[in-house]
Amino acid sequence: MIYTDIFGDSIELTDERWHHIVREHPEVSLYRERIQEIMLTPDYVKKSSRDPEVLLYYKFYSDIFMGKYMLIVAKKGLRLFILSCYITDIIKKGVTLWERK
Repeated sequence: MIYTDIFGDSIELTDERWHHIVREHPEVSLYRERIQEIMLTPDYVKKSSRDPEVLLYYKFYSDIFMGKYMLIVAKKGLRLFILSCYITDIIKKGVTLWERK
């Protein structure tokens, strides 16, 4: 599946990667339909402090575990693809590339 992010880039999520994500983070399996929304209208986009080619897309949902962020981790190198996706209540440190005002 191909998703478009807030910057207009196309980012791929392969079936193999999705199966890996839900194996590691089964709680996100209920929320796959929210991936496009998160990519297009995030609350924050941060650059990873560990890997400059990795972007972190956060969107807060009040109906996920009584209020948590869903985070999508995407690699923007030679190929643009989603690495991971999970639920969190922590915004990681790093350069903020975009923030909802």
